Amino acid sequence: MIIDLQVASQSEHLPTLAQLEEWSQLAIQSPDAEAEITIRIVDDAESHELNLQYRGKDKPTNVLSFAFEQPQVYDPELAAQMAAELGDINYLGDLVINAPLVAQEATRQQKPVAHHWAHLVIHGTLHLQGFDHIQEAQAQEMEALEAQILSSLNIPNPYIAK
Repeated sequence: MIIDLQVASQSEHLPTLAQLEEWSQLAIQSPDAEAEITIRIVDDAESHELNLQYRGKDKPTNVLSFAFEQPQVYDPELAAQMAAELGDINYLGDLVINAPLVAQEATRQQKPVAHHWAHLVIHGTLHLQGFDHIQEAQAQEMEALEAQILSSLNIPNPYIAK
């Protein structure tokens, strides 16, 4: 797992690069090639701006997922050059995580901040691979997978109310 980490937040108690790598790796569903993700840790203002721009929601959010879409290349020479540059790395996309909101939600939900970080990184990584929770059946599948992965870290199921 390759994490390109960008920290644009003044928040304290952020997860380590090793933790982000571990959580993301656990969520990878096709371990055939080495996966790469960019994780950008932001504050409320940037999260709010991106959530409004890309989702039409006028408020900050905890995590945004931007799945990478391979561009169509019609020039065989250019396609071969791009494939050679990428090699065996599977670039999944970008996660933008709002550090202050993660801490606030963890406090409100009475859980360790690290547990909430793990959940959101796993949740976002699954989104980058095409999982979604818009329809009830999709939500059940995704939530069950998240709970299973979190359980392997000894983190309680976040979807079961206390």
